[in-house]
Amino acid sequence: MSARFRLVSAVHLFLFNGGRLMLLRRFQTGYEDGMYSVVAGHLEGDETVVAAAIREAREEVEVDLAPDDVQVVGVMHRRSNDERIDWFVTCTRWTGTPRNAEPDKCDDLRWADPRALPENVIPYVRRAIENYLAGRWFDSYGFP
Repeated sequence: MSARFRLVSAVHLFLFNGGRLMLLRRFQTGYEDGMYSVVAGHLEGDETVVAAAIREAREEVEVDLAPDDVQVVGVMHRRSNDERIDWFVTCTRWTGTPRNAEPDKCDDLRWADPRALPENVIPYVRRAIENYLAGRWFDSYGFP
């Protein structure tokens, strides 16, 4: 019997403050370095999407989110080097002051207008932001 196909799953957090979206520029990670993304990370297993978003927010930008303030706003079935399911969540309230808590993985943290993003946003993340702004909840990306 062959092994069952498994998908990697990650959560991406759209943190908004006054209509502006928090972006983090990747640095020395080996994946899309020099490109902007959002707070994000893999689900670690035995963890809900919301719990993963809360954990990643604490690890990457040292803010605390309440579970009721985190809303799932999109899902993307994506292919690049492998095949993935990405969850996109949003939050507009937190406690703490956002700061770059992982300077070994991120060399810039900034707030940006989601309708006027920098050129160097990771393409699938840009698409997910566009989907969110357009009210599209599901998308496939990277398939022929």
